[in-house]
Amino acid sequence: MHRTLVIVLALSVSGCSAEVASTAAVSATLKAQEAKQAQQTMEQVQKKLDAAAQAAQQQANEVEKATGY
Repeated sequence: MHRTLVIVLALSVSGCSAEVASTAAVSATLKAQEAKQAQQTMEQVQKKLDAAAQAAQQQANEVEKATGY
């Protein structure tokens, strides 16, 4: 009886360990996807900032040409 109980408990614990490992793997995958999306968003924002800075510089150059300054 004692032996059977130990075996059942051991199987239960190993099942929980597999579930915990599986949950951790899924969580890690989701975090990696979130990080990738955050990186992509940051790159898009940087491109927009660069384009806005370039447009502002171009406009400043045009004003400078028009006014002679």
